Amino acid sequence: MAATTEERRETIKDIVCDILEIDPEDVTATSLFKEDHDADSLRAIEILASLEKEFNVVINQTELGRMVNLDGVYEVVAESADWK
Repeated sequence: MAATTEERRETIKDIVCDILEIDPEDVTATSLFKEDHDADSLRAIEILASLEKEFNVVINQTELGRMVNLDGVYEVVAESADWK
């Protein structure tokens, strides 16, 4: 059975929070990783790699510029995975 949108969003949030070492309660869909959570570019690449592995997709590194918050990450992953 395919995962629901909410399940996918939760998985993405868990991955991001784990890599950025922040509590899930401290991140919102629009809070900025770099500005609000002190993420650096190495962490962004780590997030990208983890998402590729978890969802079995390939995400071009040029998409990192869009992956600044949870909404952006979900959008990029959804496009890469061709979720409807």
